[in-house]
Amino acid sequence: MNTEHIIHFTSAENMAVLADDSIDLVVTSPPYPMIQMWDELFTTRNEAIGRALDGAEGERAFNLMHADLDRVWEHLPRVMREGGIVCINIGDAVRTLNGCFQLFSNHTRIVQRMLALGFDNLPNIIWRKATNAPNKFMGSGMLPPGAYVTLEHEFILIFRKGNKRLFKTETEKNKRRESAFFWEERNQWFSDIWFGLKGATQDLKDRTLRERSAAFPLELAYRLINMFSVRGDTVLDPYLGTGTTMAAAAASGRNSVGFELDASLDKVIEERMNRLPETANVVVRERVERHRLFVEERQAAGKHLKFLVTSLGLPCVSRQECGLLFELVDTIERTAAGTLLVSYRPLVTADGSSK
Repeated sequence: MNTEHIIHFTSAENMAVLADDSIDLVVTSPPYPMIQMWDELFTTRNEAIGRALDGAEGERAFNLMHADLDRVWEHLPRVMREGGIVCINIGDAVRTLNGCFQLFSNHTRIVQRMLALGFDNLPNIIWRKATNAPNKFMGSGMLPPGAYVTLEHEFILIFRKGNKRLFKTETEKNKRRESAFFWEERNQWFSDIWFGLKGATQDLKDRTLRERSAAFPLELAYRLINMFSVRGDTVLDPYLGTGTTMAAAAASGRNSVGFELDASLDKVIEERMNRLPETANVVVRERVERHRLFVEERQAAGKHLKFLVTSLGLPCVSRQECGLLFELVDTIERTAAGTLLVSYRPLVTADGSSK
């Protein structure tokens, strides 16, 4: 029998409709305060921000922008389950106002607010972004001391609500076993510096839409969802953008909920969800193929893998990987406006034959 999961998205800042203790994981990337491309969005929501920018009052504009983000963060203590994880992708900003160039530390401000809301800050990740810029420096070139280093990384801030999540029933424990990651993924994913993840390719014909949506790579969201949730969990993205988190959640067998104020992105999100059987299944198949290549390399090096991923018929390093389960998106069914029902089928049978 196929498993099914729900995708729900809406063009509203409507998090009050979420039930208490209903969210297991948040993966999101909000608009970055003090990055010029988002000035209009912030100013539309609070005219005082525009006046502060016009008056070169950088700190005031910075704090007002974060006060707008705070309205979302303040819902999280209520909607998150005990032990739930929040992952916020954010970059710092540099800006010149009234001739003064300075850094605005967005990640520091968000950490401060989340701690004040009662969350515990877990070790964060630095996402080292690839850059093709021929000139890595800003300012006076080769002459000290007026040159400035460029920002070539972003932060993935990680928080937990309350104590470590517990899995008490046999059903809960089985879901956790099915949601394991491979040994080699554990070694890569749980490093505090991530390399090799490119920014999302956005096939948006409207240039203004493309500029307003700075989506992170699908692989980034996919990693975080598999690191910090189990199959059947509900993932929230309160800044949905083009729907990257929802696509990654569907590929991972999780339910998802998303909110996006920019109604002009609705069509983009729907088109992305309609392509799920293609895009999500590529992600799943590539993940299994990477493991197969890892197994071949280990065996060629004379290293024996004594355990087996039962559903794949592939060797693995540890016993904890044996219950791993992969499914492919089978069908997408619209059940209401902004609500989709995703059905799945097994990737392979227990004897390893393809489906």
